Amino acid sequence: LVGGKKFDMRMYVLVTSYRPLKAFLYRGAFCRFCVEQYSQDVAEIDNVFVHLTNVAIQKHAEDYNDQTGGKWSFDDLLLYLEATRGAEACAKLMNDLQAVLAHTFKSVQSIIINDKHCFELYGCDILLDSTLKPWLLEVNASPSLSATTNDDRLLKMRLISDVIGLVYAMRNLQQQQQQQQQQ
Repeated sequence: LVGGKKFDMRMYVLVTSYRPLKAFLYRGAFCRFCVEQYSQDVAEIDNVFVHLTNVAIQKHAEDYNDQTGGKWSFDDLLLYLEATRGAEACAKLMNDLQAVLAHTFKSVQSIIINDKHCFELYGCDILLDSTLKPWLLEVNASPSLSATTNDDRLLKMRLISDVIGLVYAMRNLQQQQQQQQQQ
């Protein structure tokens, strides 16, 4: 919880190959916050504004903030955690996040069809517990890239640009390697 509110993180992972696994974690992640304070009260169990972080739900809350969209950048979360938990806790969190995501994609490596001409961008939703342990909630293939705020639009435009740039650069590198092997 941050400020007494439940949140999750949307992290983007680009997979360009499953065999061998080549996955890239995008640093431009963001956090989605509930509008209302978290409560374990049984009377609040059906209150979606307390328990569900999805913007599609939260935007209907009375106190929804159109300017921020109920979001923080991942960098803002790291700054907050460094100030409240320390730099070591942030470093451990980053290692744990990378491990969770690596294990996630390794777990399906043998059953996903591997096409060397394709790539996939995934949206991974992660919850942190009170000890900063990351818990994978879900993985979305072809995640929505719609934007709710200007910052959100800029983040997703950079994401698309970076994905295309990386895929294009990798393709050029492969072509150069093939040409060198032929010589």
